[in-house]
Amino acid sequence: MTTVLESVETAPLVVKMPSSVVEMNDEQFFDFCQVNRELQIERTAEGDVLIMAPAGSESSQSEIEVAVQLAMWAKRDRRGVVFGSSAGFTLPDHAVRSPDASWVLKSRLKGFSREVRRKFLPLCPDFVIELKSPSDRLARLKNKMAEYIANGARLGWLIDPDACQVFVYRPGRAAEALDRPESVSGEPELPGFVLDLKGIWEPE
Repeated sequence: MTTVLESVETAPLVVKMPSSVVEMNDEQFFDFCQVNRELQIERTAEGDVLIMAPAGSESSQSEIEVAVQLAMWAKRDRRGVVFGSSAGFTLPDHAVRSPDASWVLKSRLKGFSREVRRKFLPLCPDFVIELKSPSDRLARLKNKMAEYIANGARLGWLIDPDACQVFVYRPGRAAEALDRPESVSGEPELPGFVLDLKGIWEPE
């Protein structure tokens, strides 16, 4: 098991764990995250633990902008629930991921008890958004998006504010790169949802 520490200003720091350390099960990993709530923590399918420092102010502003637009659409659409960047999901491959914004159909949530919903939901969201921060490696985020699709996401957007690009992911298709779009549509997976990107490319 490896622990990776990422910050806004430095490259990832890999901390090797002794082989004698037993990998945390899902319950132990959830408890580990709860006692370190000031950090965003993920886990790869291989059991590596990824610890991210808090986002910079500009990245945080962009995350809020995206989540608010998605939430406003979801309130009108009424078919699903929006989650922010602090929500964790245990994917079918056992990775635990926290997209910057995500959406799940209500019909998929009905089968989970309240106790289960208070922890990391054992599913992959139907729709995920990741925003690249200045310290993120684009290749790593692209692999993460491919993981979401492989685990059941129907649509994913990787937004790179520095390059003003959006990469659109769908099952069975190559990722589509959009250069400096003013907006991006969620059709047909999210009928009527259009993300306005002007505030992402030029934050106030």
